[in-house]
Amino acid sequence: MQKRAGLLAILLLCLFATAYAQTGTIKGFVYDKASGEPMNAASVRLEGTKLAVQTDINGYFSIGQVPEGTYTIYASVVGYDTVKSSVNIKSGQLVSKKLFMGIKGVELKGVEVSARKTQKITQINAGMTTVTPREMKLMPSAGGEPDIAQYLQVVPGVVFTGDQGGQLYIRGGAPSQTGILLDGVTIYNPFHSIGLYSVFETDAIRSVDVQTAGFNAQYGNRTSAILDVHTKDGNKNRLSGKVSASPIMARVMLEGPLSKPAREGASSTTFLLSLKHSYLGSTSKSIYGGFGEPFKSGLPYDFTDIYGKVTFNGDNGSKLNLFGFNFDDKAKVLNPVTHTETSNFHWNALGFGTTFVVTPGSSSALISGKFAYSKYNIDNNQLYGIPRSSGIDGFEGGLDFTYFFSGYSQLKYGIEVSGLHTALDYANSIGATTTLDRRNTLGSLYAMFRKNFNEKLVFEPSVRLQYYSSLAKLSPEPRLGLKYNISSDVRLKAAGGIYSQNIISTKSDRDIVNFFTGFILSPDQTVINTDKQPVNNNLQMAYHALFGVEVDIQNVELNLEPWYKNFTQNMELSRIKVNASDGDFTAGSGQAYGVDLSARYNRKRIYLWGVVSYQSVKYQTLIRQGNNTNGEVVKQDFPPPFDRRFNMNLVGAYTAGKKKDWELSTRFNVGSPFPFTQTQGFYENLNPMQNGIGTNIYTQNGGQPGVIYANDINGGRLSWYHRLDISVRKRFTLSKTSNVESTLSISNVYNRQNIFYVDRIENTRVYQLPVFPSLNVTWNF
Repeated sequence: MQKRAGLLAILLLCLFATAYAQTGTIKGFVYDKASGEPMNAASVRLEGTKLAVQTDINGYFSIGQVPEGTYTIYASVVGYDTVKSSVNIKSGQLVSKKLFMGIKGVELKGVEVSARKTQKITQINAGMTTVTPREMKLMPSAGGEPDIAQYLQVVPGVVFTGDQGGQLYIRGGAPSQTGILLDGVTIYNPFHSIGLYSVFETDAIRSVDVQTAGFNAQYGNRTSAILDVHTKDGNKNRLSGKVSASPIMARVMLEGPLSKPAREGASSTTFLLSLKHSYLGSTSKSIYGGFGEPFKSGLPYDFTDIYGKVTFNGDNGSKLNLFGFNFDDKAKVLNPVTHTETSNFHWNALGFGTTFVVTPGSSSALISGKFAYSKYNIDNNQLYGIPRSSGIDGFEGGLDFTYFFSGYSQLKYGIEVSGLHTALDYANSIGATTTLDRRNTLGSLYAMFRKNFNEKLVFEPSVRLQYYSSLAKLSPEPRLGLKYNISSDVRLKAAGGIYSQNIISTKSDRDIVNFFTGFILSPDQTVINTDKQPVNNNLQMAYHALFGVEVDIQNVELNLEPWYKNFTQNMELSRIKVNASDGDFTAGSGQAYGVDLSARYNRKRIYLWGVVSYQSVKYQTLIRQGNNTNGEVVKQDFPPPFDRRFNMNLVGAYTAGKKKDWELSTRFNVGSPFPFTQTQGFYENLNPMQNGIGTNIYTQNGGQPGVIYANDINGGRLSWYHRLDISVRKRFTLSKTSNVESTLSISNVYNRQNIFYVDRIENTRVYQLPVFPSLNVTWNF
């Protein structure tokens, strides 16, 4: 009996091997014909079969187990003409193809709808929004300068805290809990002090993936959200770029071949270089001074961003990227009455590294990797306070392997290693100082498998293992994504998982003007939680649960997503530290939940997008009762400064003119009040050592008065926020490859006085930017 079973097993194995040997594999890349840029999310199919896949961010695809024969391979993507090519497959053969797509000259409605539908039913996309430069430019652009920072403000689940010093908070998480990646490399502070602009050059971006909750195991060391920015490689065929100027900034971007391909798809070397510089501190006085304050005294924001990239492209689609960046930002806080400087901030981020993509000739797998070094430093000097500074620097590297299967299925796994160093000099609200210097090596393994069952069910389990060396802690983090297609027009989805990180923010809830974004690694000292008990580990921990339904009604796309995040452990700088011997950290917690509804209409010349959100965020921490150094230590629940319960954004764009050379866009935003900690009183700051032993504190005049904060953290609320922005863009065609665009934009059209903060000492309201017109001129070539 055992002999027969053995013979049967051998026979089945031989039959399987024979069947497999009678098939072949097609792999390759899909590119933009004009520039040579990879095409992401292109649908690739074999005519007459059910074999189909989708390209990744590198434009790569692989179709396995293709029976012998001659086929026509199709590639389609929204906005491009469908491209097809003949391919002959023999047993055991691996065939490589490169497909080049031209921008659509004639509307092919059926193809476009099919390509978009394919992406919706084969990708889970729970809590995820993908953004392209074209979509960024549909938004009214503040100062006539489109930027991802402005577009993110309308993404479901994102809360923006203001034009000046504004930060983005994503579904209950703080900025330090959102991972910002530039081609896979961490950027620690992507937004400038004037919150309308990021460090990223819009036209250097290929796409941005915004993952607001439930992201899979490809991403780690963050507990709330991911912002993954992918840049272009540079034009392979000709020198191109743009020059732009406005009253706010000047921008230059160049891209082109250092060595052109000898034929279409051959090896080449390209470059991309971008530079933007803001001179708002000077122009706000000379151009906008007539609008009154804050323009009259000058908007105290200046920044300079430089990014460069060189790409070596191989004949088979493999490539090597070398890149470097330097981002610099300066800001000041002015007294609202005298308009003199009370505080200044300066941060700088620089880095360099390499990324690569390899497609082995004998394998259908795609191998990618990275290695980079980056450094971020910030300093804050205050007229009446202790200077603060923070820095983070280190390296990160990784290696990923991706396998593509028929039916839009995929297996991806990888390894990552990073080494970080952080430094911090800080003082809390009662003047207790903290000086810390920390180092850590983080090792990670992850695996993700996505299986598509007949385009009906998408099942995506993944797991990540993270080892934090400084804490000797291994963190296993399982995650899961699901999608069920009731029909091609109605789809259910869900995602969730466990997340950890060891990077802690130094932001203070009591800093109303919060430009200081510092970082520190999790401590190796004993930390107590809100029950005053030592915690088991010093990591920040969270788990997510997200559900959703997508409905397409003709040309309207509806998306409803309820979500929940439990920040089971939030490591934070201690609010109860009084003496140098007291612990520097405590472990708080938090819970956030909400629901987001979005509706999008995009047909012919009209683009409409509306997003309505509700959320509730509650944190728990330890405080000293009465904010007294001798006060009892108690736990307190409080809303963080970004707890905006209701938020609504309405966006509209219309393309006009026979040549479609006019574009009108508008955005209206309304949000419920932000919380803030109220002022309970003041006390006189006396110096008992001012004149040595002769000091008489009874006749001494104190300096800047000290603030007595209300016992309830963020117990008050500011007023409702609402604003209307509009812009008009006109394109003048100079030649086939050159044009000039002129954009007139007006931010805060009806001059709404939205409160930025209330100055505690002067008891004066400080408002966000008033009506702000601007004219931008851009030459594209």
